[in-house]
Amino acid sequence: MLMTRASEYAILSLIVLSRVDTPIDSETLSTKLSIPKSFLAKILQALAKDGILKSFKGAKGGFALILKPKDISMLQIISCVEGKAPAVFDCSPSAESCPSQRAHLCSLWPFLNKLQGKIDTLLAEMSLQDILE
Repeated sequence: MLMTRASEYAILSLIVLSRVDTPIDSETLSTKLSIPKSFLAKILQALAKDGILKSFKGAKGGFALILKPKDISMLQIISCVEGKAPAVFDCSPSAESCPSQRAHLCSLWPFLNKLQGKIDTLLAEMSLQDILE
């Protein structure tokens, strides 16, 4: 579940918004990126609620970045639009919370947990600015 279309659309929208100085409305973004307007509107609202975007009302309204691209991590974007931290595997993040209660018997769990930790670190360290470069 690492990235769904919601994450992809959020990142694409943030790239466009990072390249302009004025707010862009969801309809313009929707047309520019060929994303369904209603789906994009929900994504933009989630990003605004999380403090990544600011929403402006009125004739010249729309959305604009609040944070600088270097201050927006990929982990923050994905977690915001997915509603939870990204997970590469369905495996539990801790042995204690394993749904099967058999993590101590699973020879694969330590590897998957370590891999997930590395991916989380990479996403936390990678910013929107890194994608723009």
